Amino acid sequence: MTLEALLQNPNALPTAPRVVEELISSFEKTDVSLEDIARTLSLDPVLAAKLLRLANSAYYHVSRRIGNVEDAVRMLGFVTVRTLVISSGLVGGFKSVPGLDLKRFWRYSLHTAVSAKWIAKKIGVNTDLAFTIGMMHAIGRLVMHAGLGETAQALDQQVSAYDPARPVAEKAAFGYDFSEVGAELALRWKFPDIFPETIRDFPHPLNGSPVSRMSAVIHLAAWRASAEEQKLSAEERAASLPVDVSRAIGLDDGEVLDDMPSLGELSAGLEELIN
Repeated sequence: MTLEALLQNPNALPTAPRVVEELISSFEKTDVSLEDIARTLSLDPVLAAKLLRLANSAYYHVSRRIGNVEDAVRMLGFVTVRTLVISSGLVGGFKSVPGLDLKRFWRYSLHTAVSAKWIAKKIGVNTDLAFTIGMMHAIGRLVMHAGLGETAQALDQQVSAYDPARPVAEKAAFGYDFSEVGAELALRWKFPDIFPETIRDFPHPLNGSPVSRMSAVIHLAAWRASAEEQKLSAEERAASLPVDVSRAIGLDDGEVLDDMPSLGELSAGLEELIN
């Protein structure tokens, strides 16, 4: 199946909730008010409830209980709310995908997101963008499993979906990989250019000139989350670290291997995003 045929397959594509579409469009706007966002969120009871649980979670250490959406938006701030709701909306867009453990997939995605945020802060890149792109960098994997079914599952038996070699195997089998599928989806959802560009380029972040720092951030974050899924030891992680990528953005090996907190610590309190 060609990439275009896959993206025309109604079974493969999720629909973004209306509130997510509106928040995506807000990336390009500078005059969006917190009240407008709160009003829009209140119309979606599932997302509103999730936002309140997040606002009251241990991650944010609030001193008083947040009881309504407007207070949550005001306390968290527009950028954070947008990031959380888009991430949550993406999770809700897929109810089941043949052959793919969704709980594991979204855990991997969340681990990529929190790693990306940590790395982005280290090198002075937009942390909220890094988190959101990290959450959706592998969404093409869901589309491929939903649209290609048994063919994608057969490839799983040869190369794990969380193996860094997976894009190469997909390219050989289908002529495209999950990063290209995800980039096309981001284009169709009218995300700002940095989303499709980063999602397309993150498997090979050093190919561009100049190097895309955001693509390098997502590459390193995805490597860290994959290492967790593959249960690599500290020695195996050190051996597999993409040192050329980390050094290209000014990080030394120790910062990535030793200074980064555990993924459980980085994601503590954000589990509501993927439940």
